[in-house]
Amino acid sequence: MNDIAEQGQGFQALIDFIKRSRGFDFTGYKPTSLMRRIGKRVETIGLQTFGDYMDYLEVHPEEFSSLFNTILINVTDFFRDGEAWNYLVAEVIPKIIAEKPQDQSLRIWSAGCASGQEAYTLAMALAEALGEEQFHQRVKIYATDVDEEDLSHARQGVYKEKELESIPTELRAKYFEVAGTRCTFRAEPRRTVIFGRHDLIQDAPISRLNLLVCRNTLMYFNAETQNRVLARFHFALNDNGFLFLGKAEMLLTQANLFAPVNLKGRIFSKLPQPSLRNHLPPLVQPGNAEAAANTSLTAARDGRLRDAALDVMPVAQVVLDLQGTLVLANEHARMFFALSPKDLGRPFQDLELSYRPVELRSVLDEVITTRRPITLREVEWAVPGKETRYLNVEITSLLDTTMIRAGASICFVDVTRYSRLRQELQRTNQELETAYEELQSK
Repeated sequence: MNDIAEQGQGFQALIDFIKRSRGFDFTGYKPTSLMRRIGKRVETIGLQTFGDYMDYLEVHPEEFSSLFNTILINVTDFFRDGEAWNYLVAEVIPKIIAEKPQDQSLRIWSAGCASGQEAYTLAMALAEALGEEQFHQRVKIYATDVDEEDLSHARQGVYKEKELESIPTELRAKYFEVAGTRCTFRAEPRRTVIFGRHDLIQDAPISRLNLLVCRNTLMYFNAETQNRVLARFHFALNDNGFLFLGKAEMLLTQANLFAPVNLKGRIFSKLPQPSLRNHLPPLVQPGNAEAAANTSLTAARDGRLRDAALDVMPVAQVVLDLQGTLVLANEHARMFFALSPKDLGRPFQDLELSYRPVELRSVLDEVITTRRPITLREVEWAVPGKETRYLNVEITSLLDTTMIRAGASICFVDVTRYSRLRQELQRTNQELETAYEELQSK
């Protein structure tokens, strides 16, 4: 299958067929990795094209199991990457326990659990930290995967003796029953682990989590899908929750959602969502009582100060009143969007800025109605004859000194340089991940 990389159309038809027939949606996976893995399976059974393989699947449905095993790899182990687990056990788990009252439960999610080794590793670590009684009373470990065959294996908790070599001897004796070469995770702690099928791309996340473990699963997704999954992980975690990723993964694009706790071990803490009010000029920031109380300033001087503060802002910003009229536009905004003095006083909906580079009218209505800020991230702004820019567009409701709605502020933050650097880092990281995948699959 030497020209497999050129068979894009047949490859996409195969992906669509898998989605229709088995409910597996691989459209969010990295296409190069996916094509290489499926191509390996096609060659193994002696076929030449993706079209031939699709025909083969229709006649031999049992082949799906082998295909999914080839795609998903499912390389896992107990206490995999021991140094990272040591840090989690010594630093993170004690902190989680200390911050949680004894009458409250601890909720853990092992996402992409494969055949269960990491879910049971979590069980052992928490049982050792809490003691047997507290562990059974308080802990729920949710272990999920898309591979039903692996989930069936995981539920049984049966492993070969060789697979337990990475477990400390005392834990092996305490948590496993040995019969010949078969080692079974003990029934009582196993009942704390709840296994179930879950698609990270399509299904709603498990919520109210103290710890989320998802190791070397994100690496199979493309950048857009990774961002979407990580946003769901952020929602799933409590404010003081932790995220534990795999050795091959980094949060290059989500610095605003998670902060590194142990970067080498890929352990992160959840960050609260930043308030957009931090980006507003001091004199137009909602609820600024000092400005309102400063009666020594005349209205004219106050207006001049507002304009001056707005103009020196390092980002493009416009301000609308409650009727949607453009009342202020700083120098950056006038320069970026070719606004003139004649545009002041015009309805925002009549300006090109209201729909280009992105549709803002419906978003403005939502912000003013709910008083909740909205950020549109990395909006692509293609100007004919000029270099494409990327903007974060931040819309927030403005309140007067009596906390009555007064209008809205729109900030356009140029993140072009950051976006391009991130894309370069992503490309580099994907190359490293591809090399890592190849090593893992050998």
